[in-house]
Amino acid sequence: MISGRTWKFGDNINTDFIMPGPALYLPEKERVRYVFQANRPGWVDLVQPGDIIIAGRNFGVGSSRPAALSLTNLRIGCLVAESINGLFFRNAVSFGLPAMECAGVSAAFEEGDEAEVDFLTATVRNRRTGNSLQAIAVPPELAGLMLGGGMLPLLEQQGLILPLPATGS
Repeated sequence: MISGRTWKFGDNINTDFIMPGPALYLPEKERVRYVFQANRPGWVDLVQPGDIIIAGRNFGVGSSRPAALSLTNLRIGCLVAESINGLFFRNAVSFGLPAMECAGVSAAFEEGDEAEVDFLTATVRNRRTGNSLQAIAVPPELAGLMLGGGMLPLLEQQGLILPLPATGS
C-alpha cells in the first residue's frame, strides 16, 4: 500500500513540462530542480517523498526523455492518472516509478487529499471522502519492477550488471 498527499495535474501533461529539454544535460541532482518548472514553478520545493501525483488523461505524452526517472529521484510515491502515455508508462516501469491508470481519479481527489493506492488490489482510495475507485491492474511482473526500483536493481540482483556507484543525489 502506498499512501501520501496528492498533487493534481490535468490532461496531456507532456514530458517537456515534466523535464524541460535544457535540463537533460545536467547531472540528475540538478536536473530534478527543473521538474514541472514550466507549469508549476517552485513545485519541487513543496513536494515531499511519498507524495502522489493524480493526473488526467494522457500523462507523459511526448518524447522518450527520462522524465519518469526524475519523478523517481524526487521520491514520488506513485502516479495515478486517467490514462498514461505508453512510452511514459514503459519508462515508469524501467525507472521504478509506480504508476497505474484509474478512470475517474481526477474527479475523486482535490489537491492535498490523502490517497491510498494498493497495487495488489488495483484500488485507489481517498482518505478524506472514503471513496474507493477500481484501477486497471498492473501485471504483477511490471508492478514488481516498479515497486522494486526498476530495471537496474533487478539486473544488479541477478548479477547481470555491477552495482552503480552512489551519486549522492
